[in-house]
Order: sequence, then structure tokens, then C-alpha cells
Amino acid sequence: MDRDQLEHLRSKDPQKICEILERFNKKNANLFDFEKFHLDNLWLNLWQAIFKILNTEPLEKLHVLSLNTIRILSRDRLSLQRHNIDSDVHCLLKLARLTSSTSLIPETNCVDKNSTDVAAATRPESSDEMETHRIVEALKCLCNLVFQSADCRRRCVRQNVADHIIRRMSSTVHIPCALELFDTKLLFLITALESSVRSRVMIELNGLTYMTENLNEKLHSKEFNEEELDVMVELLKAMYNVISYTEKSPSENEIQNLHLTGVVRELLFRFGAMRGERERAIVSNCINLLVYVSSSCLSELMVKWDSEIGTIRVTIFDKHNIYALDVLLNFFHLVVEELENGVAHTDVISPVLTVLVKCVASNRIMRHYVRSVVLPPLKDVSQLPEVGTELRNYLCRLQGNADNVVRDLTYELLFLCCKKNPRRMVKHFGYGNMAGLFCKKGMLDCRRVETDFSTDSDDSDTEEYKKNQHAINPVTGSFITPQANPMQNMSEEEKEYHAMQLVNVIDKLHRGGLIKPCNIGDDGKLQPVDHILELQTGLIKNVDSHNMQNDN
Repeated sequence: MDRDQLEHLRSKDPQKICEILERFNKKNANLFDFEKFHLDNLWLNLWQAIFKILNTEPLEKLHVLSLNTIRILSRDRLSLQRHNIDSDVHCLLKLARLTSSTSLIPETNCVDKNSTDVAAATRPESSDEMETHRIVEALKCLCNLVFQSADCRRRCVRQNVADHIIRRMSSTVHIPCALELFDTKLLFLITALESSVRSRVMIELNGLTYMTENLNEKLHSKEFNEEELDVMVELLKAMYNVISYTEKSPSENEIQNLHLTGVVRELLFRFGAMRGERERAIVSNCINLLVYVSSSCLSELMVKWDSEIGTIRVTIFDKHNIYALDVLLNFFHLVVEELENGVAHTDVISPVLTVLVKCVASNRIMRHYVRSVVLPPLKDVSQLPEVGTELRNYLCRLQGNADNVVRDLTYELLFLCCKKNPRRMVKHFGYGNMAGLFCKKGMLDCRRVETDFSTDSDDSDTEEYKKNQHAINPVTGSFITPQANPMQNMSEEEKEYHAMQLVNVIDKLHRGGLIKPCNIGDDGKLQPVDHILELQTGLIKNVDSHNMQNDN
């Protein structure tokens, strides 16, 4: 862009402007390095020239082209920080019809959402459709500005942009899909970056209710194109930002959460097969929403089974359709596989683990189903619990994950699935894999914890398990191949000698501060010993305690 071209832009000659902007936009469509635009105030001069065009009504046919140029220039964060563009932001808000003085969308495009006017849907592009195109381009520019500049973002907050978006979303007027997409993108960005907007949308505007109803209406469609799926993804992301603000009264949250969970269930029914990235993104964002839903409302994920009512997807368990819960487990299986292959990050696993923990903690039917999938009756005990590709194996390996949140959530899920029974956890995973949880919860001696769970057990042993039970190593949780006793041919003097050697080595490491031997205290947690011989006393005490429990 040279000086002559800038002069042509200022001349307001439509033909010249059109040629220059088309050439500029095509050349710089993928531009992100604006270093050359910082020389001789080129960025500012070009920016101001474009906004003169946007503020000139006779040149409105060039507005879409001009907004395309602004969208490119608005990627330059440094220039946005250097220059005051407050009035230009207001111009974009007017073009996007996000001010009090403008209508929601062009008057000629105002068709009721329930209208079946086929002619209107097939009408060739007219002036109102061109106006919609202009609104969409202005919204794209605003998305860039909100993301790149805190000053522009605060300006949008002062202009109550979220209010106008919610107003447009809740209207009975049909909103073109492209316009709706960038409305929701802008709402997502501004709620993600401004906490005050989240509280306003949640409390003052009742935005979560409107967005939930909007999602519910979309589910009435028989088919979805890619753009419609993108709208749903952005809407779910914006809802997540809003629902994370939870300072509403419990009764208000309960009502909203019940409705929201019902809509999420239908979304999981509809897109649970996860055909393609967009459908998977919908499922992922539904799970993110459920993280903030009250545990008492999660029972809405399942419905009583009625064979006379047609349903898209069905998984029957205990007279309930728990397909939505099945989708959560399938999604978890998918992302944990990707985590081990280096494709996914632990951030993707934490939400689905959180939701599964809330489900099994809050509802008996869901707990029984998750346990039947995660911890089926043991048959093959020849391999270690952490070896394999079943959910049980993945969960066992996650217990060694470096992310504390993922590890703790995994422990909690298994703890609840085993009815907080440490012996059952040892049976499925081995004492060694569960030692971290036992230490944290004061259960190193595997004493039964007082729980609210029923005492009856449906975790019956299989014939294969009973056959090999005597040879299963409780530490590793797998079958032990019979081996010769290394002490078989030793005399008593040799055994005593090697035992004392071991005691001396442990004592030396203890004195050097390299290890800290511990006993299990009365609270079930580790307690350091002052002298190595105290280990013998602690061992006798724990053996007696174990025998007393078996007698009872």
C-alpha cells in the first residue's frame, strides 16, 4: 500500500477503492506479521482511510469489502494498543446492529422463526441479505478487537454488547445462521475475558435460560449443516463461561440446571456417535457444562425406558435409558487413548472424570452401570491390572499420572465404584497401585470405611477368578507363577545372618536420612519410627488387627 493508493482511498472514487481493496485483501488474507505497516504510520493511515469509507453512506456498497480490510488490520495487537480507536469501535457496533439506536437485523429480513415461507428461503440475494453480510463482517472485526485489545473490550462492555446479543438471540425474528455464529463467537469472547459480563448475563439478563432454550429449539431440526453445528459449539462454549458464575440462589440454579441437563441429554442422544470433529466438539462442550451442573440434577441424564416411545439411541440398564452416560464413558475411553498416544492433554480428561465422579456419587443406577463397565467381574488375572486396553487398565495407569487433579479424580471414581471398600480395590488393582489413595484416606491397613452404601455385593467372583485366587499377588493384583523358595536350602543361621544384614542396611539408610521407615498408626496413616526395631512391633500389631477383622 503506497501513498498514491492511500490518496485513491481518500478520494472516494468507488471504482478505484474497489480495485485497491480487492487487491489488498487478496494479497494479505493470511497476514499476521504487521512489521512493515508500522513504518510511516501506514497502519494508522490505512485504518483511518477505511473508516472514512465506512462512515460515508453513498459508499455503503463498499462496506463489506472495507470491513474485510479492517478484519485483517485488526489482527495487529501492537497498533491497536498504540492508537485510540474508540470512535471506530462505535462505528463497528452500529454496523453490527449492537447499539440501542439500531434494530436487531434488517427489516426486510424479519421473518418469524416458526414461519414456513419457502419462497423467502429460496429468494435470490437481495439488499437485506447484503446488509446481513455487512453485519457479519462487522461482527468478525469486533471479535478480533475484543480478543486483541483490552480497551476495545471495555468499550464493548460499556456499550452493553452482551445485552444486545441476548436480545437478538431471544427474539422471535429468524436470525441468519452466519449472523448467529458470529454473535455467539463474540458473546463467548467477551464472557471469557470479562468476568463482569458473565455475572450480568447470568443474573440480570437471565442469559443462560435464553441460551438453553435456543439450543432446545435447534434440536427440533432433522438435519444439521456444518455451520449450524458450529453455532451450537460456540453457544455451548458461551454457556460454559456463563454457568461458571454461580452466585445465584440454590433454587434458581436447581430449576435452570434441570432444564439444562435435559437439553444436554438430548444433545448427547443426538450427537453421541461423534461422527466428525464438530459432533465430538458438541459432546466435549456438553461435558464441560455438566461440570457446573448440580449433582442432584444429573439424574436427568437418564430417562425411564418406555418401548413405545421412539428414541434415537438406546442403552437399557435397570429399566432406564442411560445412553447419555454411555456416551460419557465412550468419550472418556477415546480421550484417554489419545492421551497415551500423545494426542490429547490432561485438560480434556479432567472434565469427563469430574462428571463421572458426580454421577456415581449422586445416583445408584448410574453408579451400578459405571461399575459394570469400569470394573466388570474379573476373569483373566494373568496380566497386571495396568496392562491392557480396557477402561480398568486405563484407569489403573492414570493413577500414576503426573497431573494431581487427574490422579485424584481417578482415585475418587474407583473408590466410589468399589463402594469405598479397600479390599475390593485391592482385588481389582492390587495394593501397590492403590497405596497412594489408601495413604491419603488413612486406609493403609485396609480397614473398612463407614459408608452409606448397602452391604450387599453384586461383585460376584467368576469361576476363573476363584480357580486362581490362591495364587494372586495382592500387591500387584495378578497371578503369581510358582517359583522355588530361595531360602529353602538355607540353614537357620544363614537366614538370621541375612536378616540382620538387611536390618543393618535399612538402619544405615535411616540414619543417613535417605529413607524414613514408618508404621501404620491407629488412624490408618503412616507414622515415622524413631528406631528401626519399632517396625517389628508395628508389624505384629497390624497382623493382630488383620486377624481380628477376619474373625469378625
